[in-house]
Amino acid sequence: MSHPHPELKAAPPLPDGGLRVTALGGLGEIGRNMTVFEHAGKLLIVDCGVLFPEENQPGVDVILPDFTSIRDRLDDIVAVVLTHGHEDHIGGVPYLLRERADIPLVGSKLTLAFIEAKLKEHGIRPRTVRVREGDRRGFGPFDCEFVAVNHSIPDSLAVALRTGAGMVLHTGDFKMDQFPLDDRITDLRAFARLGEEGVDLFLTDSTNAEVPGFTTSERELNPAIEQVMRTAPRRVIVSSFASHVHRIQQVLDAAHQHGRKVAFVGRSMVRNMGIARDLGYLKVPPNLIVNTKELEKLPAHQITLVCTGSQGEPMAALSRMANRDHQIRIGKGDTVLLASSLIPGNENAIYRVINGLTRWGANVVHKGNAKVHVSGHASAGELVYCYNIVRPRNVMPVHGEFRHLRANADLAIRTGVDPDRVVIAEDGVVVDLVDGRASITGKVPAGNVYVDGMEVGGATEASLKDRVTLAQEGVITVVAIVDADTGALAEAPDFLARGFVHDETTFEPVIPVIEKTLATAAEEGVGDAHQLEQLVARAVANWAFRTHRRRPLIIPVIIDA
Repeated sequence: MSHPHPELKAAPPLPDGGLRVTALGGLGEIGRNMTVFEHAGKLLIVDCGVLFPEENQPGVDVILPDFTSIRDRLDDIVAVVLTHGHEDHIGGVPYLLRERADIPLVGSKLTLAFIEAKLKEHGIRPRTVRVREGDRRGFGPFDCEFVAVNHSIPDSLAVALRTGAGMVLHTGDFKMDQFPLDDRITDLRAFARLGEEGVDLFLTDSTNAEVPGFTTSERELNPAIEQVMRTAPRRVIVSSFASHVHRIQQVLDAAHQHGRKVAFVGRSMVRNMGIARDLGYLKVPPNLIVNTKELEKLPAHQITLVCTGSQGEPMAALSRMANRDHQIRIGKGDTVLLASSLIPGNENAIYRVINGLTRWGANVVHKGNAKVHVSGHASAGELVYCYNIVRPRNVMPVHGEFRHLRANADLAIRTGVDPDRVVIAEDGVVVDLVDGRASITGKVPAGNVYVDGMEVGGATEASLKDRVTLAQEGVITVVAIVDADTGALAEAPDFLARGFVHDETTFEPVIPVIEKTLATAAEEGVGDAHQLEQLVARAVANWAFRTHRRRPLIIPVIIDA
């Protein structure tokens, strides 16, 4: 089994006739999926998604893949293939198209409709190529065949890339639900046919590789959702991903069955469900949908609200309801149904929302206490089936944290794939397929690119560290007037503190420390104001930790007397 190594050097030029595969996101993390394929001087990209920030990344809206390695080769990109319409696969497209607006976007009808609506908000009109399962299209030296796969959003596709270096089969996100709500199953016959032709490199979804057995069918959620609609004494508020068409279809059907009206809440939810309805992916019973104004005229037991915020996102509708910062006021007897999974890293935020809703009297139904969610990803049993059907020559697990990638690699080996041909890569690690063999050859930059309001890439790891420090430790501003001739304090310094517990006498012990620091600096001939500020900041920081066991952010200001 091939592992990435931190000492990897920059990747050498790709050998003639070879195929290079570089993930710029999605390996070692859940989200930000983006894979760049290079062959015969051209690039083809599969997916371009975002990663949502964790609690230690305050102020960040989303995290993008790092485009540095392809920025000087934008003209070589022949297409971006989008496997499905989830944010972690399409959310980064607007930022990529800012760099080159005419890159063709290839995807299914619903996927393109979702990305076109998103791009409209960014003022971008994309070039799109609509495909469906069974289609085969050429983009430069890449011959792409599209295969139907089942996932938690309609119209998902796997893609087979035929190149001069061999064939790659990329599953995208998928599972093998045998009773899907839209009756569109993962096309294992196509997988088998491609396997007979010869799959040289198999990129497989690893998200559920640690989960034994088979993923539960979406239809098995119907009883739990129906029970909530039948037994809830007042309003039902359902929170889901804004793109989870299948789950929302189940909610609409159950609400209609029990005489409830439904309103969509949240801009992305209203937009996406409108698109899904217009294209026929969401079947809405007549007169079921009402606007929020009409809700006021209905008795509480006839109301169902469908909103965003299932991951505890602070600005989403459900979080704002829990914080009493939304026009919809949660009250006693309301039932909140969280119809989604807990994405790793979001647990604390989700439980904070659950506690907030419960405090206002709501009954919260979630994955932990009812069967209201099934995964959209293949479990270990399904992955093994795929390996046995496809019989790939080389395997590269994708889409998952490192433990998921490792579990997926182990499954491939157990089905007979040569361990030396199973490649576990991470973001930025370069994998070359040359003469039928896949191997790690180097790396490219693949850091986090933070979107902070209107700024892309402005926030850095250092600035995020400062924000966390501000939140957890507070800030102390030290204003010192220094005699330019002697280097001594002209008067006692002023201390301005926020978030650092103090009283009038707290900072008296640190004044001698500052005086000593300035005296030492004067003896050594240090007179530059910036250098003095750094010395004072370090001295005050050491004092704060030694005395108070705190590490506040120190802002020194030195003024010449």
